[in-house]
Amino acid sequence: MPAKKYLTWAAAAFVAFYVITQPNGAAETVDTAATGISSAADSIATFVNSLA
Repeated sequence: MPAKKYLTWAAAAFVAFYVITQPNGAAETVDTAATGISSAADSIATFVNSLA
C-alpha cells in the first residue's frame, strides 16, 4: 500500500504548508469545522430528545 502512505504524507505536507503560510486562514478553517461539528451534534441531540 505505498500509494496510501504517499497520499498521507502529501496531505500532511499540504496541511503543514497551509498552516505555516496562512495561519489566519487555517485558524478560520478549524473554527468553521468545529462550529459545523457542534451544530451537527446539537441537531442530533435535538432529534434524539424529540423521540422520547
